[in-house]
Amino acid sequence: MRAAFVGRCFVTDQVPGRFAVPGVARAFHATLPGYRPTPLVGVPALAASLGVAQVRVKAEADRFGLPAFKILGASWAVNRVLSARAGHLAPAVSLDELRRRATGAAVTLVTATDGNHGRAVARMARLVGVRARVYVPAGVGPGAVDAIADEGAEVVRTSLVYDQVVQVAARSVDGRPDDLLIQDTSWPGYEDVPRWIVDGYSTLFTEIDDRIDAAVDVLVVPTGVGSLLQAALQHYRSPGRVDRPAVLAVEPATAACVTASLAAGRPITVDTSSPTAMAGLNCGTVSAIAWPVISAELDAAVGVSEDQARSALTDLHTAGVPVGPCGAAALAGLRVAAGDPEVAGALGLGARSVVVLVSTEGIAAVR
Repeated sequence: MRAAFVGRCFVTDQVPGRFAVPGVARAFHATLPGYRPTPLVGVPALAASLGVAQVRVKAEADRFGLPAFKILGASWAVNRVLSARAGHLAPAVSLDELRRRATGAAVTLVTATDGNHGRAVARMARLVGVRARVYVPAGVGPGAVDAIADEGAEVVRTSLVYDQVVQVAARSVDGRPDDLLIQDTSWPGYEDVPRWIVDGYSTLFTEIDDRIDAAVDVLVVPTGVGSLLQAALQHYRSPGRVDRPAVLAVEPATAACVTASLAAGRPITVDTSSPTAMAGLNCGTVSAIAWPVISAELDAAVGVSEDQARSALTDLHTAGVPVGPCGAAALAGLRVAAGDPEVAGALGLGARSVVVLVSTEGIAAVR
């Protein structure tokens, strides 16, 4: 892979696609209470200001009544884990079937979170009828903690940063066969559950396929550990796809583990102790299963400042799009890319481009 670091941006060569994501996850999601595709909102004023043909925002402000996309991955992973525990090779085809499989199971779903993933796991535990225990790092606000607890989960507060809390949660299930870890990042020896979470995120991108009225040229994805980014790359690089949009990853400049890893040519852990309004992206280590996909398939990555994210947040709110700071990062990253000739060139960004911004959370998302 040829690679060239450009300031806070990183541009890579693209490798031909070889991925396929199962469509059965969306069929399962359709059985969950309140399923409907989230909106794909056109914002002509932003397109005009950026000099592109269209800007669409995939707005994840209300996903099953939760203010973020995370439950797509959490629900599918919980399905796979509980089905396997009940002795089923195939996942349940509906929530009702999953409830039957979980009947009498004295299990606890365990995870670490900076907000939305933990709440999603807690929601699934409540829907299925099992317990949940959620570990949270320092800096997670009381609103986020209360929201997780309101789902019926036990919340364990810590004074640690996110990567350390993941380790604590993982260690907590050792020797406890009834505690099942549902974590959205991977490491050697822990790969199946994160892979199932990535598969669950595929629903978001199939919905874009259904709703978009033109081929997508550039997709912009806010990125933490890289699981959603991995899902995007697997979807758009899958065999047989006609449209293969360029993909741009966006991170907080203070937690740009993907950009740093691409620059180094190997996974790098970065310090995430600096606070950021983009709390859901404040991750220091790329998921182990995401890294090979990202390093081979990603077109570019950029880091954005707090001021850039704040400006994007204001502009999206003015346009009537309900986004939180992490969701606004996509617009901030697109602006950085548009202002850098090399990155814009790598993305093929121009006057005819149709751009989709993945807005991962809504205004109501709390950290």
